[in-house]
Amino acid sequence: MKVYVAYGSNLDTEQMAWRCPKAKIISSGMLEGWELIYRRSYSGAYATIRKAPGKYVPVGLWKISAADERALDRYEGFPSFYQKHTVEVLVDGGKKVAGMAYIMRPDAVPGFPTERYIDTIYRGYQDFDLDARFLMDSLRLNQYEMGQWQTKKRR
Repeated sequence: MKVYVAYGSNLDTEQMAWRCPKAKIISSGMLEGWELIYRRSYSGAYATIRKAPGKYVPVGLWKISAADERALDRYEGFPSFYQKHTVEVLVDGGKKVAGMAYIMRPDAVPGFPTERYIDTIYRGYQDFDLDARFLMDSLRLNQYEMGQWQTKKRR
């Protein structure tokens, strides 16, 4: 079994029960020094994280089996779209837990996620009792980044 760190749509327990039936919730936590952003692919725009001193991303920790990991690899487009990285998560009491997170390729450009996708992430925030202000902040940052990217593209 492996610790999987979810910050996007895989926080949604209903979605994870369907995709990874052996996965079990461990706890919630925070990624310190990271921020939640959205990047585009051929099929839409999706959540990823990037290093950002002084920022935090709420996460859910799952215990996953090898079969669950293979299912996540397919869903996340590993290794061409998302790559696997080991990250440290702060959990209750300041303890750090290492886990595997999928992080999008660094060359991906900003994109607008669908309302349905954000609703799925929001349900996951509720499932893990995470502070939704972090999700709202990420959407405001995305609006700003999209404006910057579109301005640069026109030049």
